[in-house]
Formats: sequence, structure tokens, C-alpha cells
Amino acid sequence: MSHTTYNKMWAEAQEALNGLLQRETEDKSLKPQKDRITVFQTLATFYIKYVQIFCNLETVYDQIVHPQKRLVIRQVLEGVMGRILELKNEMVELENSEFHYFDDILQDLKLSPEHIEIPIPRYFIKEKLKVLREREKILAQILINSGLQDIKPKKYIKPLPLEEVIRVIQISERARQGRLRATFMKQIYLEEKRERQARLQGVKGPNLDAAALRIQKVWRGFTQWKKTAKMREEEMIFLGMNQPPQFQRISASVARAQNVETKRCEVQGRHETEYKKALVSIKTHLREMEGPDIKESLQDQIRQWFIECRHITGKFPDFPNEEEGGSTAIFSQKTPDQVAAELAAKEEEAAAKKQTKEKGKKEKGKKKKKKKKGKGKEKKGKMDTEEEEGWKMAPSNFLPIMEEGNNQYKDVWQNRDERWNFPQEYDPELIKEEKRKEVEEEIRVQVDELMRQELKNLKLAVDREKEKKRKKGKKGGKKKKKKGKKSGKKKKEKDLTPDRTIDSLYEELVEGGLLIKPKTVKLSDYVGEYSYLGTTLRQVDIEPMPSLTDVRQLIALYGILPLGSQAVHEKAPLVKALLLAGPTGVGKKMLVHALCTETGANLFNLSASNIAGKYPGKSGLQMMLHMVLKVAKQLQPSVIWIGDAEKTFYKKVPKSEKEMEPKRLKKNLPKILKSLKAEDRVLVVGTTQRPFDADLRPFCRVYKKILLIPRPDYASRFVLWKHIILQNGGAVTKSLNISCLAKVSDGFTQGHIVYAVQTVLSERRLRQMTNKPLTAAEFLSSLARQDPVYKEEEETYKVWYAKTPLGKARARALMEGEEVGKGKGKGKDKGKKKGGKKGKKKKK
Repeated sequence: MSHTTYNKMWAEAQEALNGLLQRETEDKSLKPQKDRITVFQTLATFYIKYVQIFCNLETVYDQIVHPQKRLVIRQVLEGVMGRILELKNEMVELENSEFHYFDDILQDLKLSPEHIEIPIPRYFIKEKLKVLREREKILAQILINSGLQDIKPKKYIKPLPLEEVIRVIQISERARQGRLRATFMKQIYLEEKRERQARLQGVKGPNLDAAALRIQKVWRGFTQWKKTAKMREEEMIFLGMNQPPQFQRISASVARAQNVETKRCEVQGRHETEYKKALVSIKTHLREMEGPDIKESLQDQIRQWFIECRHITGKFPDFPNEEEGGSTAIFSQKTPDQVAAELAAKEEEAAAKKQTKEKGKKEKGKKKKKKKKGKGKEKKGKMDTEEEEGWKMAPSNFLPIMEEGNNQYKDVWQNRDERWNFPQEYDPELIKEEKRKEVEEEIRVQVDELMRQELKNLKLAVDREKEKKRKKGKKGGKKKKKKGKKSGKKKKEKDLTPDRTIDSLYEELVEGGLLIKPKTVKLSDYVGEYSYLGTTLRQVDIEPMPSLTDVRQLIALYGILPLGSQAVHEKAPLVKALLLAGPTGVGKKMLVHALCTETGANLFNLSASNIAGKYPGKSGLQMMLHMVLKVAKQLQPSVIWIGDAEKTFYKKVPKSEKEMEPKRLKKNLPKILKSLKAEDRVLVVGTTQRPFDADLRPFCRVYKKILLIPRPDYASRFVLWKHIILQNGGAVTKSLNISCLAKVSDGFTQGHIVYAVQTVLSERRLRQMTNKPLTAAEFLSSLARQDPVYKEEEETYKVWYAKTPLGKARARALMEGEEVGKGKGKGKDKGKKKGGKKGKKKKK
């Protein structure tokens, strides 16, 4: 696509965003809403529309070549990402559930589930591709040096001597000629036999016209049948009823489009480097050409201010400090009288603050005692006011960012004439505007220092004044304040490895098996289908099981978007730890690896089985955790994976696992999470098959976000069978009934399906595919050898999840809803009963 197409796409996205921002500002002024359903619908519509804008902006940012436009798009894109996370958090708090269903809203908006699929921004990997490749090489080299990874030996083929080669060719050629001679002789023999039989029976020669007619008839019938079959197949593929052929050639237009995309990326990189060079060169040019004029004009303005102030007040003014803004305070469109009055007022305020602080300290002690008594009453009061007030949208950290980006687009880019800039290179005029301010600010600081000295000389020469003691008093006050700050600061954590470099720590962790290489798995490989009955089931008070697409979306929202973007991680609702719970084969480890692949994160393995026997003792454990956190924070983004997370919080440790010390990290995990701040892109991910074995309270304190991953439903299994068969080199034909396989495999997980497909599709079976297509019966025997997830096991997971804080909150909300419904119903029933009693009395 061309530059104009992407510019139009950007304009449309900005227009949609502008409309949404206006709606959000309007909704702030509205009264709080009490009806939960309407609140959820407003949040859901905002969420869906923001996701659509996010999709468009992501493609635009990936393909637009202009470096200055990309800066504006990036700002808006990060704002939209953060707003989506905020809206998701609002919906979770409102519904007390991690999973939400929008099928009714999608139907109203005439959208498909694909429109709300969270895209993963490509710049997460693109912008640090070189760093990631270098890191991969270093990791591979360390693994080879430590003997943890074997070098694949190259297959050595022994060359044959020339005589041997000639002999092999001769043998094969003679065999080929022998086969041809045999077939030829067989044909002659059959013809002679036919002639002999005809002579014996006395049959006349064949009727050539009748034979030709018969051949024509058969051939025409066959060709017509082939044409109709082909037309039917094309129609079924067009309707989406049949799968397109597997080994279909990529069309020329698609290949051309892919080529254009790669070329655009190259041009994008070239323009970016040119833009960075221009920033430096234009700034130096402005400093050389316009710098002296700016300096002179500033000095003239400040001198003029000196004269005006002396003329009005009778003495020279005090020059503002750097903290107060220096000469910027002078030129903030104020008269000399106003500036002098402001400086005097500030001095009075500082003196008044000191007096109020001393009084405040005495009053604090008295207030604390009163607060403790009134805490219980305050909480009840708050709960009552919340219920009375209803719901109102929480303040957003990302709305100002989006508004700023939107205003910048309107002011600079919306109506900008770019006919001169066909290759979409940087705009030098915009750089000059930006850098001129920077140059002015730099020169202003230098001029301020000169003018302070000049003012001091003027005071000494004209007014015969000496330096006032006021400045000394200020300095003394500042020092005291600093001392107070130091005492109030928290102690910094001790660096246990101050003399060691990050590279040496990285190497030690790799050799110890604590830092592992993640598998290259994309999140899109976690295949599943959307749940189309979510809202209808919830309306009938039945909690639907989440689909695999819902799980995939949550991983993108809670893991990939915050880890990929620093700006989003710092301001979005913070998720420090994430727990993936579910039966075996559901794809928990795959999701952890996908998280690392999509964000380019390092993967640390702190599973109980992996750290057993490593860094023994309390000091050893502290050293290990210190090293892991230091490397994770330094080389962020990072994922700390804890496999079999329930073992760290065992209710009772089994005898067979006592030597392993599975509860080593129990006390340290909360400390690790406490040390992680908003600027640290580090995520702790736990995976568990048996969450019910863990002590629930400490378990839920660490893992505040818990995702229960279910076994796949029919729709997901149907998609999975197709995907996995094609992925392993199989072909989906009419003889293979996938619907039947999806029904039969009810209760089996993705892992079971993968195992079944891989066992059936051996190299030998793949070679036979052309003559012997696949059938559903072939996969049944390998499926039958495995144990499915029974309903009882699924129920235990549901019961356990109901005991978690979010599960309890959900159950409580449902109970309250039922009680309200019963209360309304009882009122009607009482009326009926009274009427019935009166009727009976009359009859009597």
C-alpha cells in the first residue's frame, strides 16, 4: 500500500479517537450510574472501540515511513494501549471476573470476534532485534561452553571412487532397460494371444466407428465430471465450507505486497537514522547562526527590566534563582511591580510555612488517637456512600497522553500540505521549531549567570549595597531540609555483588540452569475459538467456561503489552504476578514461552525442582535471588517462571519431596514482589496443575491475578485438529471427518491431541498420503491410550477457584442479585396470599 493509504488510515483512527475522547469527557460530568448492566455495556463499548483504534494505529506505526509522524503515532498508540488495560481493570472490578463476553455488543455493532483480537505490536521485537540476536548468540555460546547444549555433528558423506560410481550407474541403467524390455514383450504376447482367440472363435475384426464412439462417450463424461467437481470445490472454498489446498502457491499480488512491506521497513530505518543525524546538525547550526542574536536580545530585555524596576521601586530587584525559573519568571508577561510583589510574597510564605509545620507536629499526635477509634465507623460510612452514589469512571493516567497526541495531530499534521515531501523524509522546519526552544533554554541559563553577576556589580556601583544575609539564611535552611530528607529515606538494599559485571552474573545464571532459552512460540500458535454463548449463559445465571481465545487475550493484556512498553508498564494497573492454573496439556508452559518470544524477554526458571540443591543455605538463597533480580531488572523485560507453583505453598510436604525443599521460596516471594516497582518490567508467572494442594491464603497473596485455563470446548477442538494436522505435514481431505474427531475427543486437552497427531503422522505415513488419505479412525487408538480430564477433576478446579478472593467476590455479587430478585418476588407473593385468604372467608 502507498503512503496516502496509511495516512488516510491514520486520519480515520485519529477521528475515531477524537470522538471517543469527547465522549469520555462528557461521561465524567454525568451523574453516577447504579445499574450494573448499563455500566458494563458502556465500558465494553469503549473497550471494543479502543481495540479497533489500537489495531489501526499499530499497522500505521509499523508501515508509515515519516520519522516525525511515527513519534506522534507512538505516543497515541501507547496511550490507547494503557487505556485498554485501565478499562479491562474497571470491568474486572465491576463483574468480579477475569473473563468477559461481548457477543451481544458485537452483534449490535455488527462486528465479528476477530475485530476485538488484541494485536501484538511488532515494534516490541523490531526495535531491539539486533540486541536480541546478540543475546541469543551469547546464550548459545555459554550453553555450548558449559556442555549444557550439544553441537550437532555435521553428517560426513564418504565420497565414492569413480569406478564405483560408474558401476552403480551401469547397474541401474541395465535394470531400467530390462524393465522396459519386459513390459514391451508382455504387450506383444498379449496381442498375439488375443489374435489367436479371435481366430479360434471365428470373430470378425472390431467395428472401429463403434469403438471410437464409445471412447468419446466415456471421455466426455469423465472430463465433465472433473469440471463439475472442480467448480463445486471452488464454491465450497469460497463459502468457507472447505479448507483451501495446502500446497497452494502464493499469488503474485500477495508476494508483491509482502515485498513492499519489507522495503518499507528498510526505508523506515534509513529515514530514522537520517532524522537522528539531522537533530544534531540542525541544533548546532541554530546555535552558531541564531545563538548570538538570541543571547543579545535576552541581555537587552533583562537590562531593560533592571532599569524599569529601579525607576518604579527606587532600587535594583533581586534576580530569581534557577529553582524559581531564572529569567523565565521575568518574561512571563508581568510588569516589574508584579514580579517584585511575587518575590516578596514567596519570602513571606516560606516564613509562614515554618510556623505551621511546628504547630502541625504537635496536633498530629492528638489526631492519631482519634483516628484509631473512628476507623470502624468510617469504613461503614464509605461502603454506604458507595452504594448510594453508584458507579463512576475512575480517573485515567492515559487520557492526558492521548489528548496531547490528538492535539498535536490536529495542530501539526491534520491540514499540513505535504505535496513537496513525496519520499516522506523528515521535515526540517519542525526540527528547527523544536530545537530553537532547546537552544534558547541553554543560552538563557548562560545569560542568567552573566546577568546575576552584572546585577551584583550594578548594586555595588550604583546603590552601594552589599550582599544580603538573606541568602546565607536560605542556604542554611536548605541544608537542614536535606538532613531531614536523608533521615526520612528508606535504606537501600545491599548490593551483594558490587564488584561483578552483569555479563558475569548472566553467565553464572545460565551455567546454573536458572536462566534458560525460551522456545520460539508465537501467541497466535495458541489456537482456539471464541465463546459465542457467554452473555446468554450469564443472563440465565450460568457461569460459562472461558474459551481458549479469552485466555490468549488475557495473556496479551496482562503480560505482553505491559512487558513490551515501558510507558504502559509505568502508568497502567500494575500486575506483578500471574498464575496459570489448569489440567495437564492445556498449554501453560507454551503461554510462558510465548510471553518471552513476543516481548523478547529473558526467562528465569525458579521452579522448586530446578533450584533444588543449588545455592544451599539462607545466604545462598539470598545470593541467588539477588543475582536473578539484578540481571532481570538490568536486562528487562524479564519473566520469572515458577513451575508447579503449588509446591512452594504446600499445606503438607510429601515425604518423597522433603529432600527437594519445595518451600524454600515461600518467605522470599512476597519480598521479591515488594521490591519490584512500576519502572521494573519484570513479571512473575506461576504454572500449576494441582492448585488445591497449596495453602490458599499465602498463595493468593502472591498471585493476585489467577487465570483458570479450561480444557477446550467443541469449537476449539474442531479448530485445533485442523491446525495440528496441517502443522505436522498432514492434509485435510473429504475422507477425514474432523467434526467426528472433535466430538470423540471431548475431555482431552491440546497436549493429548498433539501427541495423537504426532504418533500417527510418522515419516512413513506422510509418504503414503497421496495414495492413502487420512481418516478419523487412525487417530482414535493413540487418543484412547491417554487419560482425559474427567468432569470430577474439572469440578475440583471450579470449587478451588470459587475459594479465591475474586471467586468469592463473584459468588457474593451473584447472591446479592438473587436476594434482590427474591425480595421483589416475595412482595408479589404476599399480595396474592392475602387476596386468596379473603376469598376463602367470603365463601365460608
